[in-house]
Amino acid sequence: MFSFFKSKKNVEEKTVELNRVEEFDDIKLIADYFHKETGITFDSQMSILKNKVVAFCKNREIFSFKDLLIQIESNKDVKQAIIDHLTTNETFFYRELTQIKELVKLVKNSSGTVSILCAPSATGEEPYSIAIALIEEGCISFNITGIDINSEAIAKAKMATYGERNVRNLSEDIKKRYFMLQEQKYVLKESVKSHVTFKIANLFESSFTSLGKFDFIFSRNMLIYFDKETKLEAKRILENMRKTQEYNVFFGHADLF
Repeated sequence: MFSFFKSKKNVEEKTVELNRVEEFDDIKLIADYFHKETGITFDSQMSILKNKVVAFCKNREIFSFKDLLIQIESNKDVKQAIIDHLTTNETFFYRELTQIKELVKLVKNSSGTVSILCAPSATGEEPYSIAIALIEEGCISFNITGIDINSEAIAKAKMATYGERNVRNLSEDIKKRYFMLQEQKYVLKESVKSHVTFKIANLFESSFTSLGKFDFIFSRNMLIYFDKETKLEAKRILENMRKTQEYNVFFGHADLF
């Protein structure tokens, strides 16, 4: 008797599940929410965005964009998961090296311990590149804070293990001095890692200012994902994070205003 009712219940549950109608029509709901929360716009990539979000929903048995929004707003883990799913972090060491060299000169002329913000830090290549370049020039009194909204990227940055593609711009001497080769992977040494702290942070959340003020700020190749209005707001926020107005924020060449 018990097994009969149990089987009947299972059938009913499966019937309800089959009767659930998937409503994945208005991707603008997600695009608008994501823009509001992160500043990133998908205006020219709406079809790509829809495919990625639908895949995310189906993997989690979420049947509509409206249901997804409800879960995002009520569950921080789901919110972070969709941010991780929609943000990519392709970078490499010594990218746009001219700006890093310019920073090194400024740090060498500074006194005391220098604080540097790297936003975004992605999987760590940029803040670690800055650290290596500074150490190479004899600078040791500095701290770098790397921030990103992608928790998976931050986790990889803390591990600091990279493939050949990531270190392709580094000389063999640099690789030997600052990395250990393990199973065809380049593992960054603690002498570099100790200068860098990573945090999950969102530029547009009020808590962002709790990071404090910095002597120098690097924010390269983040603004390319923003519309003009959001770029200007991001620029204003970052400029207000400087200890003094003496130095400009280092923006990427593609971060046009």
